[in-house]
Amino acid sequence: MNIATQTIRLNKFLSLAGITSRRNADELISSGKITVNKSRVTELGTKINPETDKVFYNGKQVVFLDKPIYIVFNKPKDCITTLDDEKGRTAIMDYVNVKQRVFPIGRLDRNTTGVLLLTNDGELANALMHPKHEIKKTYQVEIDKPLTMEDEKKLRQGIKLEDGMTSKSEVYILPKGKRKIIGISIHEGKNRQVRRMFESFGYEIEKLERVAYDFITCEGLKRGEWRYITEKEISILKSKAMTM
Repeated sequence: MNIATQTIRLNKFLSLAGITSRRNADELISSGKITVNKSRVTELGTKINPETDKVFYNGKQVVFLDKPIYIVFNKPKDCITTLDDEKGRTAIMDYVNVKQRVFPIGRLDRNTTGVLLLTNDGELANALMHPKHEIKKTYQVEIDKPLTMEDEKKLRQGIKLEDGMTSKSEVYILPKGKRKIIGISIHEGKNRQVRRMFESFGYEIEKLERVAYDFITCEGLKRGEWRYITEKEISILKSKAMTM
């Protein structure tokens, strides 16, 4: 059944439209940040008809996107992980040419390259980013000097950063890299986490690339290229992130 032919809860509508998760949508509603037909709505459980009611958030109308889309983008260096940039810097949509409004699942800093997922499916995005699902992100790190055995052990066990302890990491010493090319897998999403983990030991990051988001890679994609994620891949992601 088309979502526009039935009445649904406002929080579900906001989630399906890719604004946020249902739980966060409740917070937006209760704090008075959502208007329906020019009236501020604060009552949880409010239902709307997407076909006739006009919903606004931050002054912009929220439109339900009938068909969710999922994209993997091979982010190049110096690309900002936003849809556009007020300073005129290169941003995601300078590369990804789609009509639908999509947003990144998590972030990569300006100098980090590699796998970035984009979608308009708010529920899946929030599920993938939630730490309890332990969705693994794998990076290849090139540092300025060999990683010591002691630091390797600490990275595996988890280390203390200014915003708290990291969880245990999987660390791989890549052959022929003279211990200066490291693979590391984490399932958290602290700001610039991998970069800060190595810098906390005094290493300088020379190159940082996300090579996989769970099992999704950029295989076959050059820097700046993207593709739609297949239905089979989406099904696997949903089974991992939305069944608990």
